[in-house]
Parts: sequence; C-alpha cells; structure tokens
Amino acid sequence: MAKMRAAIFVEPGRIVLDEKPVPDVGALDALVRVTTTTIYGTDVHILKGEYPVARGLTIGHEPVGVIEKLGSAVQGYREGQRVIAGAITPSGWSHACLCGSCSQDGAGTAHGWKALGGWRLGNTIDGCQAEYVLVPDAMTNLAPVPDALTDEQVLMCPDIMSTGFSGAERADVRIGDSVAVFAQGPIGLCAAAGARLSGASVVIGVDRLPDRLRMATRLGVDHVIDASRTDPVEEIMRLTAGRGVDVAIEALGTQQTFEACLRVLRPGGTLSSLGVYSSDLTIPLGAFAAGLGDHRIVTTLCPGGKERMRRLMSVIEGGRVDLGAMVTHRFKLNDIEAAYDLFANQRDGVLKVAITP
Repeated sequence: MAKMRAAIFVEPGRIVLDEKPVPDVGALDALVRVTTTTIYGTDVHILKGEYPVARGLTIGHEPVGVIEKLGSAVQGYREGQRVIAGAITPSGWSHACLCGSCSQDGAGTAHGWKALGGWRLGNTIDGCQAEYVLVPDAMTNLAPVPDALTDEQVLMCPDIMSTGFSGAERADVRIGDSVAVFAQGPIGLCAAAGARLSGASVVIGVDRLPDRLRMATRLGVDHVIDASRTDPVEEIMRLTAGRGVDVAIEALGTQQTFEACLRVLRPGGTLSSLGVYSSDLTIPLGAFAAGLGDHRIVTTLCPGGKERMRRLMSVIEGGRVDLGAMVTHRFKLNDIEAAYDLFANQRDGVLKVAITP
C-alpha cells in the first residue's frame, strides 16, 4: 500500500509528521496532490486540545494542488489539473445546501443541524497538511486555478479570504459605509479588504501589534488604531464625529472586542461576528440600547464550494486585491512541526505560513 507523509494529531500538544496510507478514491471523490497549504488558527486550537478531533487525524483545510486521480463518477475535470478546494466542502444535496446554507451542511440530529457540519477537511475527515488529500464530492468542491495565478496568490481563498469577505458580505456593507474591523490578523485583514471591495468609504482597523497595523495600511485600511495606546471606542467615535460606524466586524473572538463593536455602532448598525468564542458572551445593556437600538448581529462560517472559490480567484485575477503579502514565512512539509511552533507562538511577525510538500 502506497504511503504518504502527513501532519497527524496525536494528542493535545502534539501534531507530528508521520506516514499513513494514501487514501482510496471513491466514485465521487478526487485525490489531490498537495502543492501548497498553510496552517490556520483553528489548527492551533486543535494542537492545544481546545477543539476536539479524533487522534490520528491529518490536520489542515486550505489545499492548493493538482488532481492525481478522479473517482469513476466525476465529470468535468482531468487528472493533472491545478485546483483548490474550500475549507468547507458541502455535498450540494443536503437540506442545508438546498436552503442556501452550504457551510452548515452536516448530519441532521434530533436537536437540529450540527453547526460546522460543512467543515470536514482536518475536522471530521483527513485534511491537507500532507502529500495528498482526498476531496469529497469533487464536482461540488474542486475549482480550477487560472494559469496566470500562482499557488500563493490563491492560498488564502479556501478559508481566510472566504471567511473575511463573508464578514463584510453578511453585514451588507454598502457604498459609502463606514466600517470598523476589530483585530487585524489574517481574518480581520481580509474582512477589511472585503469591506473596501463592497463599497465602504472608510475602513478602520484595530489591533495591538505594529506589524499587523502596518499590513492593514498596506492593504488599504484608511485609519489604524493601536489599542495598546488608544481607547479604540473613543477614537472611532471621534473619527466618525460621534455618529458611530455602519458596520463593526469582530474578528478575534473575545468579550472585550465583541462589546467594543457594539459600542461603536450607530443606531441601526450591524455587528458582524467572525470570531470563534470559547466562553459565553454578555451583551451590555447600554451598548445594546436595552434591545431598542435597531441593531443587527450576524454570524458567519466560511462559505465553500467551487463557485465561491471561482469568484474569489476572479477577484484576485482581476487585480482587485492582492493578499500575497500575508504569506510571511515558508516551510517544507518536513519542517511542519517547526512551522507550528512559530505560528502557535506568533513569533517573528508571522501572519500566514506556506507549507510545500
């Protein structure tokens, strides 16, 4: 049986590079030879034991690669073709998909649909921090990569770009809107870029790390606020002449940033939540106007599927946004344990790492 190298979750605190069998290909699947992938923040939560997955699982959900083998029922693709697949790999036929919520595609239970059901790679099935990854429902999920684009140019599409842009899309950012984005990590940076593309006239980025604030400026954020030096709520209200912003995007997942988003909203504004929270949230009475402020709170999970990926790559190919600068470090798959150590501890100004088998 053919073997491949893969980053495998062993136990909390240990993801190791080891060998496992190359996956068998089902009728609707595609085996993709991974040419570039990366490490995501959720992978670090898995490493730390903060998000449960099965022991022995291959981690990773941001694949760029080449089709190695197609399932017998897959049509419209060819072996040797460059492709990406989203972090969310919907089936295309479930109740959730047919209701327009592909990211929530998952097994139904007596208590309703399971959230995160569409996130399978590196969660419920083997992921892509490996030499090969099996992509389920290939005709729903594989998107051909335009010849003019490099692996690193499209590396953000499967999750970071899709998630960040959806923060602006779900908030219905309109032409002329003012938008504040709390946290300028990879998700927040993409949310800010998505807000600009959606028509926002003013985008404000908040963070505490100088490297991230500089990157925000490089990607077109109009005002950056160093939260370690300035009260961001006071500064945003000053910048908006006391009006508040139309949209506040929370991209960190803490009570403090969630509450700050509420406090900077204008009456009738929208809070778009992208953060992953580890404890219950409290909504402050005053900031929420006792429930009478016409505020809207929306959440989102990274949209997936081949059409989503095609659209995102089209944005890049058209020169509307360039996220390549977000790749700050590069590692070979053989060195992925060192890559995890760097990324998990946020050293050396790391934003995203590119992993090449």
